Amino acid sequence: MPVKNRFAELQDQIAEWRRDIHAHPEIRFEEHRTSALVAERLRTFGCDMVETGVGQTGVVGVIHGRESGSGRVMAFRADMDALPIAEATGLPHASTHAGKMHACGHDGHTAMLLGAAQYLAETRNFDGTVVLLFQPAEEGGGGAKAMLVDGVMDRYGVNEVYGLHNWPGLPVGEFALREGPLMAATDFFEIRVQGRGGHGAMPHLTADATLAAAQLTVALQQVVARNVDPLKPAVLSVCSLRTDSDAHNVIADNALIKGTVRYLHPEVQSLIRSRIEAVATATAEAHGARAELNYMELVPATINPPTHMAYAAAAAQEVGGRIRTDIDPVMGGEDFADMLAERPGAFIFLGNGDSADLHHPAYEFNDAAIPAGCSWFATLAEQRMPLNP
Repeated sequence: MPVKNRFAELQDQIAEWRRDIHAHPEIRFEEHRTSALVAERLRTFGCDMVETGVGQTGVVGVIHGRESGSGRVMAFRADMDALPIAEATGLPHASTHAGKMHACGHDGHTAMLLGAAQYLAETRNFDGTVVLLFQPAEEGGGGAKAMLVDGVMDRYGVNEVYGLHNWPGLPVGEFALREGPLMAATDFFEIRVQGRGGHGAMPHLTADATLAAAQLTVALQQVVARNVDPLKPAVLSVCSLRTDSDAHNVIADNALIKGTVRYLHPEVQSLIRSRIEAVATATAEAHGARAELNYMELVPATINPPTHMAYAAAAAQEVGGRIRTDIDPVMGGEDFADMLAERPGAFIFLGNGDSADLHHPAYEFNDAAIPAGCSWFATLAEQRMPLNP
């Protein structure tokens, strides 16, 4: 079965929802307008239950199938939040909120799950229950965890959970996933380097925090290259270095380094963390300064178990027949991993075509992908919870 005809009929309407959300981006835990739009749509569709304020600004919808004998409850998740990026697309539906835009396609994810919800509420061609999770704050805000803390899995009796993400460079309508680690675990770190500031003309009377931080930035690049097993992918990136001085003639008293760590294997985390602390301490001391590490664990790796990866792949195969199951893992992070840590399920990529990369000011979700994304959700529900003949 190809893309469902109903979604071809609904495509323009779903695209309008998407563009409306795109024009009014809201960052993590500020998705009040988006949540209200989602809840209003779900009620219009005739969902059996709609709950707002889940995980602060999340929305949950429940749709019962024509039959319930299977007892199965499947959850589908879409993220709703935007990013603090100034949009540069110049499109008619570009962001109306300065410094905020949907640069990761969450507007498309939300619209596609709304489209699937409309179809599932109309047809109810399944034996069981579908739970729709419209999640806030995926972009570093811990939105998945917030919904889990509010008990969405237990409260609605969820057995398994699935999600998707658009992927630039993958042909429109094509799907891709893999068994095992698909996306990396994500941690952040901050290192405060405390020196002794002073006059730029008298460096011998100071402990230069800028110099110590600069040397530390270089030294940190050796942690992965010389400490981590080359067969276990890992990334350590220093992404910000600021001092407390912006003057031409003042040696900074302190500096702050910010960065991120990514890895696929859990045992790599403890190694990298310990090496960051050791290198930071030693490098700072060598410059007469001291270093303090704040290491933040955000999300684990997104791991697709074999059985549920196969379910996700089967639905993708039925929708379009174009699916790759051998893609390499990517080092970007995804907090859907927190949901997979609570329930089995799978995460899949949907082609966005030849677009700008994710998190780029010129990025735009490709509305041509809408029918395939909607169909994947609907087909997965019907395949996993088939009606008795």
